[in-house]
Amino acid sequence: MPQHPTYFVAPTSVVRTIWGKADTVLFIFAGAAAEFALNKAVDWLYFTGRLPADPLARLFSTVEYARRIVFAERADAEKAIDTITAIHAAVEAKRGMAIPAWAYRDVLFMLIDYSIRAFEALERPLSSAEKQEVFAVFTRVGQRMSIPELPASHAAWLLARRQHLTEHLEHSAFTADLYQQYARHLGPVRYRLLLQAQRVVAPTQVSRLLRLGRIPWLLPVLGVYRHAQHLPLSRWARASLLPSEYREKILRLDIVPSAPLSVAT
Repeated sequence: MPQHPTYFVAPTSVVRTIWGKADTVLFIFAGAAAEFALNKAVDWLYFTGRLPADPLARLFSTVEYARRIVFAERADAEKAIDTITAIHAAVEAKRGMAIPAWAYRDVLFMLIDYSIRAFEALERPLSSAEKQEVFAVFTRVGQRMSIPELPASHAAWLLARRQHLTEHLEHSAFTADLYQQYARHLGPVRYRLLLQAQRVVAPTQVSRLLRLGRIPWLLPVLGVYRHAQHLPLSRWARASLLPSEYREKILRLDIVPSAPLSVAT
């Protein structure tokens, strides 16, 4: 009898539903772009120079890596995670110091939090079991990377996440520079849309430090979107959210990844 493949994330998992749709992934992208700019360890992302040079490409590579892991067979997913670990180790060796463990946890916590926030903003509330599933999947990524002191449950993660948001964020010169790069690479209209998406998904601490405000005009639009998301117009609008060179990448976010991945650091 043929062997059925073993996946890192079960085919029936809500995590695949979340990361298998371009709209949700774009909102995860928006939330991560906001929080990355505030993180006290953002200097590590500036060390290689790739983030300020092209923040959209850098963030897209992170998104694509996460999607490969979510949809890959277990062995391939673990190989991808090991590659991420090796990339970070090389950067640490080049800089001659270690990335703080809390900074690794911060990124992992972002993937958990914005997966939940983006899906709930665009689709529906997640059940407690589904939130636990999101937490469990990305915690396994962290365990494979040997990240220490990971929370043991979703409830414990909520407490740790709150602590991280309080202690590890600040508005710095890196924040201002990164937002200038967002504006430069997106253009005025798309940049305003990014800020609106961030208002929808950002935690209170992130919104306050970035002075995003808490009444996004995008909320009524999302109500219409829920009824029109399968129409061709929705596909066109989604593809217009980022510059034309990213259009094909955005449309591919609705397709389960299959080809091998190479990611710039």
